[in-house]
Amino acid sequence: MPGTETLLGSAAALAAVSGAHAADAIVAAEPEAMEYVRVCDAFGAGYFYIPGTETCLKIGGRVRTQVNFADGNASNWQSYTQGYLTFAAKSDTDLGALTAYINLQADTDKQYGKTDGTRGLGGVALDGAWINLAGFDVGYFYNWWDQYGIAGETGSLGGNLVNSARYTYDGGAFSAGVAIEDLRKQPAQNRSSNNDLGTSALLLGTVGGVKALVIGSYDFDVDEAAFKGVVTAEVGPGSLEIAGVYATDPSAYWSKSEWSVAAAYALKASEKLKITPGVQYYGNVDQKAFGGTAVGFSNDDAWTAGLTAEYLITDGLKTLATVNYTKVDYDKTPAGVDDDNWTGFLRLQRDF
Repeated sequence: MPGTETLLGSAAALAAVSGAHAADAIVAAEPEAMEYVRVCDAFGAGYFYIPGTETCLKIGGRVRTQVNFADGNASNWQSYTQGYLTFAAKSDTDLGALTAYINLQADTDKQYGKTDGTRGLGGVALDGAWINLAGFDVGYFYNWWDQYGIAGETGSLGGNLVNSARYTYDGGAFSAGVAIEDLRKQPAQNRSSNNDLGTSALLLGTVGGVKALVIGSYDFDVDEAAFKGVVTAEVGPGSLEIAGVYATDPSAYWSKSEWSVAAAYALKASEKLKITPGVQYYGNVDQKAFGGTAVGFSNDDAWTAGLTAEYLITDGLKTLATVNYTKVDYDKTPAGVDDDNWTGFLRLQRDF
């Protein structure tokens, strides 16, 4: 019958449409697996994989608060606080471990920041950023003069934060290196700023418990050289460290005196306490480096003696106190200049 056929046809059409809509029904997608941070043990403790990469990252740093004192100042004491962050990113390559370093420092007092005045109250400054691969370091970092000193807070043996490219051969008990350094903005007298280039060479050797090194540097802008040597030996319950510096004239590498010798003994009194007495003698000083007015090496000498004590309160937290006495033996003491002074500080530091 025509009516029945029409009704059956309509029902079939509705069934087809309903089936099509059912086929288009929304189905919830399976949730993607979340990638958690993974520990990276290929380069030592503290590293983790940056998610989605095979690069390992380590974050460290410190918070330091300190009270300084000095006689003869308008204010005999002052305090400051510093925050410091370090980042190291490492990955394996066919040339060895590829590493990038970034160090950031912030101080509440610009006196303890950069000497070029770029860091002010509450400012943050770059304290190093460089790349290391196969013995090469390229970027902005502290040079060997700063890297190799002696224990304690008494000795002053130079150091520069510079843009540099250097290569260090590491033979285990013997190392050697050469560096090219940009010496712009480095404090030194008689600089023309037309040829602010320097070069340094390093030789380092270890035999048993004795380590010795020598650094030679040349400042092309002032055409002067400077040399530094350090010997460290394990003696009794501590480490005896002796250093010497010689300069042909003031340069970006060394300008405090024509020559200097320093010594310190880092005594490990207990698992938590280290005591370090130190002394340093300066021959033919630059008066300006000791509060005077004359520039250039003179016939005056100076010496410093001090004591540093460091105590580990608990893991990651330590306190450090130091007291130093400095005496300048002027042939003729400049007007308004003290020929001796006491300085020191008390520090609390959290490392992580």
